[in-house]
Amino acid sequence: MKEYDLVVIGAGPGGMTAAMYGARANLKVAMIDRGVYGGQMNNTAEVENYPGFPSIMGPDLGEKMYKSATKQGVEFVYGDVQKIELDGQKRIVKMDPEDITAKAVIIATGSTNRKLGIPGEEEYSGRGVSYCAVCDGAFFKDENVAVVGGGDSAISEGLYLANLAKDVDVIHRRDQLRAERVLQTRAFKNPKMEFTWDSVPVEIIGDENKVTGVKVHNKKTDEDKVIDASGVFIYIGNVPNSEPFKELKITDDQGWIITNDQMETTVPGIYAVGDVRQKKLRQIVTAVGDGGIAGQNAFEYISELTD
Repeated sequence: MKEYDLVVIGAGPGGMTAAMYGARANLKVAMIDRGVYGGQMNNTAEVENYPGFPSIMGPDLGEKMYKSATKQGVEFVYGDVQKIELDGQKRIVKMDPEDITAKAVIIATGSTNRKLGIPGEEEYSGRGVSYCAVCDGAFFKDENVAVVGGGDSAISEGLYLANLAKDVDVIHRRDQLRAERVLQTRAFKNPKMEFTWDSVPVEIIGDENKVTGVKVHNKKTDEDKVIDASGVFIYIGNVPNSEPFKELKITDDQGWIITNDQMETTVPGIYAVGDVRQKKLRQIVTAVGDGGIAGQNAFEYISELTD
């Protein structure tokens, strides 16, 4: 069983920052992820609200952060974490393929796209239903697509799709967007962007092979209609990736991990950062801030441990 001073679970912006801070403090650090480093940045088109970069593609920013972390000596480990067990001052990270131990653990597992939970969504996932415009947008060049949601992610990705698709219909349950003003302005000015207000999707329609449209219900008129679309991109919020840590009793009733402003959970030596944490604003810049605080505090915690 490998031993480290600090284990960071998750390689998104918060996790990579925390790992880098730990390594810079001369800790032996492992950063674990079951996928590609970068987290949700890999699903993001242009990032325009991260200081120092007027505009940068999400995957490119992830690559830069990863290089910064590994340059400091962070070891990247592929693995699927099952749970954390406590053994005195040791924190045992139970995982596939091999358990590892640490003196402190920072949870940075992020969140996953929330599903609509309507007929056709699961059936046509990967055949027209998508949660990532950057990943799948190119498949819908010069075709009609629909975007579900009204926040920053929905409008930002809708604008990205407008560069590829013939038409982008934004379906939103309210009569106004929640996205930041600069994104709204761009969307309303874009001739390819259309808006279906006060409506919720009730069914993804297809021909058994691929998506052909989405049926929506207008909450004000109580009427249904079908929007023709070969792709449906869903951005209606996220759910925390915190299931492996439920036994530690550090989450609220929705699964978000509760911390104080020092990123400390109620379990000594276990911290949480980024989108998995209970907080209001989930952005790259806030995850990075969380990571810096947690990395420094983990170093101080480890320094005070007695053998």
